[in-house]
This record gives sequence, structure tokens and C-alpha cells, in this order.
Amino acid sequence: MMQSWFVKYVLPFLAISSLGFSSYHVLHSEPSVEKLTPPAKPARSAYTNTVAAAGLVEARSENFAIGAAIPGIVLEVYVPSSEVGKFVKKGTPLFRVDDRHLKAQLQMQEANLKAAQAQLAKLEAMPRSEEVPPAEAKVGAALANLRLTKDQAERARALALRQATSQEEFYQKQMNLEMGKYQWEQANADLELLKAGAWQPDKAVSRAAVELAQAQIEQTRTEIERAAVRAPIDGHVLQVSVRPGEYVAAQSGQALVLMGDLSVHHVRVDVDEHDIPRFQPGAAARAFLRGQTQRELKLSFVRVEEYVTPKKSLTGDNTERVDTRVLQVIYAVETKDQPIYIGQQLDVFIETSISTRWAGDA
Repeated sequence: MMQSWFVKYVLPFLAISSLGFSSYHVLHSEPSVEKLTPPAKPARSAYTNTVAAAGLVEARSENFAIGAAIPGIVLEVYVPSSEVGKFVKKGTPLFRVDDRHLKAQLQMQEANLKAAQAQLAKLEAMPRSEEVPPAEAKVGAALANLRLTKDQAERARALALRQATSQEEFYQKQMNLEMGKYQWEQANADLELLKAGAWQPDKAVSRAAVELAQAQIEQTRTEIERAAVRAPIDGHVLQVSVRPGEYVAAQSGQALVLMGDLSVHHVRVDVDEHDIPRFQPGAAARAFLRGQTQRELKLSFVRVEEYVTPKKSLTGDNTERVDTRVLQVIYAVETKDQPIYIGQQLDVFIETSISTRWAGDA
């Protein structure tokens, strides 16, 4: 009897009490959740209909990624990283790759040029005035010898007719006369050749050697000039990623120096391909810096990049891609009363007369 009463009344009471205690414990031990406010209010558009996009600040001239024209060890950096932000004029040296071997080669080529020029000058100055009198004297001697052998030959002929001399002596005098004629003709020909100066083809070969030496010098000077990397525009140095002693390649794909014209800040806005039908070129736009949504930046339309390109992830790595394609629109920042840095991200709102609902219905 006692056992049935315990089972019938006590056990259910204990179960209900345990359940009530558990519920009370769960309800009162749960930590209270406070509503947290965001550290910064999200950016909001001031337009009724808007196209929202992300923008990246860049220089007016776009960002110039400057590399080295020739590979080698960097000898000097004229604008070190400590002077980032410095304004430089077009043509200002930024850094120089090792060109000592080129300068040594230039000295050798300049010596070769002097030798080729001297050889050409020698050919053009021919004949030497000192060489003509000896040649004329040889002609005179040959003529005198010719007259002598001619007289001897005539005397030998007269004696031969009277049979007063031998045939052998007669023929010897005749051969001497023939030899004298050839010697005189040779002396005359040598004199004419000397007076004619150098042969024109020899001069042409010498002129070509001079031109070749000059071309080699110009080529080496160009290589020396290419070793000095200069500013391509008037602008500010935004980043320097090269140090003296480092090896740089001609096609490394790395921007050794980054430059840009900061007279006006531009914003490259990526309009999503789904929003392109609602975008209207020339429309007004406003932007907000990330983390500073209280003050808006006024933008003015510059141009539209006509090519719809795959979207780049805004992490700084230009090899990252996503599936979305975007239309890039360039705006100029008109607000000047707050600092803006190249590469800074913006939330951009572009005014449009086409609502999202209307565009979807279309």
C-alpha cells in the first residue's frame, strides 16, 4: 500500500519539481545579449535610384609601374624609399643598373673609331706631296735610259749592216732598247697611279668602317642610357621596391618604382555587369572612404573604359580573378579637404534614372 502511494504521488511530484528547477535554471542562467551597434554606419546613397559599386583610387595618369630596361645589379638608387612621395620631373634619374662593362666597351669602340677615321684620312690625303718628286725622277731616269739604249741600238744596227759587229751584240742592243721602253712606261704608269690617289673602292670600304664604328658607339651609348632608369612623366614617386646591390631582370613583372600624377585623384569604379544596363555615362556620383562614412566625396565623370573586363579582386594581387565581369568607369575626386591615398578603396554610388524594379521588368 505504501509502495503504490509512493509511485502514484511522490515520483510524479519529484519529476515535475526537477523539470521546473531545470527550466528555471536554463532561463535565468542564459547570458543576456546586448544589441551591438556597428563601429561605423554603413555608407548610404543620397540618390533615389543608384548603382552601387566599388572603387579604387589611382593617379590621374594611372599608376606607372617602372621596370629596368636591361638586367643587372643595381648600383645606385637616386630616389630611395625614404623619399617616397617626392615630386620628380620627367627624365629625372630614379636608379641605375651596373653599366661599367658598357663604359669600358665604349672606350674600346671610340679607339676603333679613331683608327678607322685615321685610315680614311690617309686614303683621302693621297698622294703625299713628298712621294711625287721621287716618282717623277724615276720617270726621268727611265727616259734617259731609253734614249741611251735607243742610241746604242741604232749604232749596233749600222755596224751590223757593215758586218762590223756580231749578231749576238746586235740582238742584245735591241733587247736593251725594248727593256728601256717598258721601264719608261712602267715609271710613267706608277707616277699616274700615285697622282690619282687612293682607289675609290678602298675609300668606300674605309668610310663603311668609320660608319660601323660610329654605329657601335651609338649602340653602346644607348645601352648606357637605358641602364639609367628615368621618370617617364612629371609626377610623384608612390613606391620604391629596389635597393642598391639587388639584381633586377628586364622582364621581372615586378614594379621596381611606382609613379603617378597626383594633381588630381581618379577613382576606377567597377560597375557589375548586372548593373551595366542601369548605368548612364556622365551621371553624378558620390563616394565614401572605407571606415569614414560620415563625409562623402564628390566625384565628376571622366570617361568609360569601353572594354568589359573580368573583375579583379581588390586585394592588390592583379592575378586574382572572379567570375564576375565589370565595366570600369573613371571618376575624378573633386573634394580636396581630406587626405586620400593611392590604392584606397571607396564605396561609390552613381545616380541613375532607372530603378532596379524597372530594369528587372525590362
